[in-house]
Amino acid sequence: MRKISLLFIFIAFRFLCFSFVKAQTADYTPEDQKIFASYLEYIMPFRNLPKEIVLQKTAEYFLEKPYVANTLDKNEHEKTVINLRQFDCVTFAETVIALANTVEGVTPSFEEYAEHLRRIRYRNGVQEGYDSRLHYTSDWIYDNAAKGLVKNISCELGCILESKTVDFMSSNRSAYPALKTDDEMLGKIVGIENRINRRGGFYYLPAAKINAANSAIPHMAMVAFTTTTKGLDTTHVGFAYRQDGVLRFVHASSAEKKVVIDRKTLQDYCASRKSCTGVMIVTIL
Repeated sequence: MRKISLLFIFIAFRFLCFSFVKAQTADYTPEDQKIFASYLEYIMPFRNLPKEIVLQKTAEYFLEKPYVANTLDKNEHEKTVINLRQFDCVTFAETVIALANTVEGVTPSFEEYAEHLRRIRYRNGVQEGYDSRLHYTSDWIYDNAAKGLVKNISCELGCILESKTVDFMSSNRSAYPALKTDDEMLGKIVGIENRINRRGGFYYLPAAKINAANSAIPHMAMVAFTTTTKGLDTTHVGFAYRQDGVLRFVHASSAEKKVVIDRKTLQDYCASRKSCTGVMIVTIL
């Protein structure tokens, strides 16, 4: 009886601790917890298969979920937003990766998922305000590569260097609610952009080489579309997806307003966007 009581106390203490953590650092709803529980039941038969299959099945679980932009900027304070109900392209990619990493654990839980999501979304895995979030995709890749979570393999496929100045956020502060009137935060973002630019650029696979590299692009590698837009590194992200021998990609589509396996091939999608210069190909470790 004493063992049962101690176990109950432990479970209750863990729940109370996470409730406190949620109030301090996370933002989610009971529906997100229900979706996580349903996902966990769904993914269990696949959890010990190769990582690319776990990523694939995770992405497929969310097909048809609605696209909603800017869900990370709707909480007043910078909390870890956990939203399994709706996605933009970045939150979809982060969600799929964090969930796949979570189910690799011995006893996957919602708490562990929150920690995995925080780790990949914030610089050095530390949530310390709006400026600690990895806003630029090239910075996201750089930071998560340093953590050992991803690898940019673009140069294995025929990369070139993009050395443009990254400063879109500071140059367009009115487009970002957190920067509109906060000069201190703007200064922090400028500092981050300066650090990014001191790295000397980033490597990507140019559009003209996508077809030639087709067979070497891994299924469920993350794909980031690079751009000619001044001050910006990428405009969209998703996952390479091989369907019946054709290289497509799965993503949260702003055009279709939902998560889809795109009808276009990777090459055709890039060619259909005037600003698309190519793709960064990033494997999930």
